[in-house]
Amino acid sequence: GRSTNKKMGRGKKTNKMYITMKEWTEQFGGKKEGESRNAFRPLPYYCCALTLQPFDTPVCSPDGAVYDILNIMPYIKKHKIDPISGKPISASDLIHLHFYKNNSGEYHCPITYKIFNDFTHIVAVKTSGNVYSMEAIEELNIRAKNWTDLLSNEPFTRKDIINLQDPQHL
Repeated sequence: GRSTNKKMGRGKKTNKMYITMKEWTEQFGGKKEGESRNAFRPLPYYCCALTLQPFDTPVCSPDGAVYDILNIMPYIKKHKIDPISGKPISASDLIHLHFYKNNSGEYHCPITYKIFNDFTHIVAVKTSGNVYSMEAIEELNIRAKNWTDLLSNEPFTRKDIINLQDPQHL
């Protein structure tokens, strides 16, 4: 004879083949409350805005969208607009960018030597194409009222400062 246990399964750990929503979020890294599924993440500053791949020969539009020249030139020839802003653009509007790398191959500000990251306010000077941290431009150009490029000594104005990455205003 079989004895039937009336308490079977109550209060004991069972070998169930599923997990509850609570178990999923608390133990297995499921979606947390208030977490957006497709949270906006800006494109890294060292990537082409057209291909989303790291650039080799960076240029930027007057609005600060960064492209690899090999990708943006055919696009401009065909469509005659900036793919990010939608504004009319020609090849002569593009600014050739001069990023500086340290010995480890990391992009950095050529003045402060601070390595660029997702939280660095990065700017280019339109007249020279040199890329700096806004911190350097703020201190040594704007506050000092010195309107010459920190590396090339080319004159520029406040309007010539192009934001490439501004973490405060995404």
